[in-house]
Amino acid sequence: MDFLRPASWEEALAAKAEHPTAVPIAGGTDVMVEINFDHRRPEYLLDLNRIGELSEWEVGQESVRLGASVPYSSIMEHLRAELPGLALASHTVASPQIRNRGGVGGNLGTASPAGDAHPALLAADCEVEAESVRGTRLIPIDAFYTGVKRNALEPDELIRAVHIRKADGPQQYSKVGTRNAMVIAVCAFGIALHPETRTVRTGIGSAAPTPIRAKEAEEFLNAALEEGGFWENGKIITPAIAQQFAALASGACNPIDDVRGTARYRRHAVGIMARRTLGWTWEQYRGVGRTLEGAA
Repeated sequence: MDFLRPASWEEALAAKAEHPTAVPIAGGTDVMVEINFDHRRPEYLLDLNRIGELSEWEVGQESVRLGASVPYSSIMEHLRAELPGLALASHTVASPQIRNRGGVGGNLGTASPAGDAHPALLAADCEVEAESVRGTRLIPIDAFYTGVKRNALEPDELIRAVHIRKADGPQQYSKVGTRNAMVIAVCAFGIALHPETRTVRTGIGSAAPTPIRAKEAEEFLNAALEEGGFWENGKIITPAIAQQFAALASGACNPIDDVRGTARYRRHAVGIMARRTLGWTWEQYRGVGRTLEGAA
């Protein structure tokens, strides 16, 4: 195994073009585990840790440009207001040591359905900035996940940043695991209210071959909120609406049985999380004043 260590982004792109099979490594949260257990033996490792710009972020008027290697701890500390859902998800990532090293770019590159950032990214709506020596393109998050641990990147492309819409309403994230720390999600759910467009977006993790949105649940809820004038009058969402939203979210899942949980349990848990996070975000929208720092 050869170790490539470019000193600049341009050198990294050139190395990836010359060695398309090279596996990028920054935090190493997923890659090193696979190598240590001999599940993966790449011909080249492409170390991106000398490229400082990947650990920088920029807050714009409508979105945040988040470098691929910005650690979860920085998101928690500095971007809680702009990206509340992702900040909540970051709290659930492994241990403090890993939160200081791992970043969203690694989650996206690995594209594991259990990646903690995916539900929050789907709910918030974002674009992945991919670059190669051929140029730069923005990939909508809805088109990024193409299969089990597969994504829309071309062999010569690297993830440079993620462009995430700044929150214009409450966001929540919930994760089920076998313990409170250092755990891979049995399943996870993210939700974001977007009052500017009067829409709700969701994200589901570890309950399908790829991270997914519960689109039928979103469509139902968007219609129910609009027809009932909820965005204007701020009424409490009725139990019937919440239960139907939860049922549709559960129905969006296509899980498997594995060592962490059964398919039946995952569907049930996603429904519970959908109902609860909807209630929490709507209470915040109504101005009740209840702020939850996280949920399990």
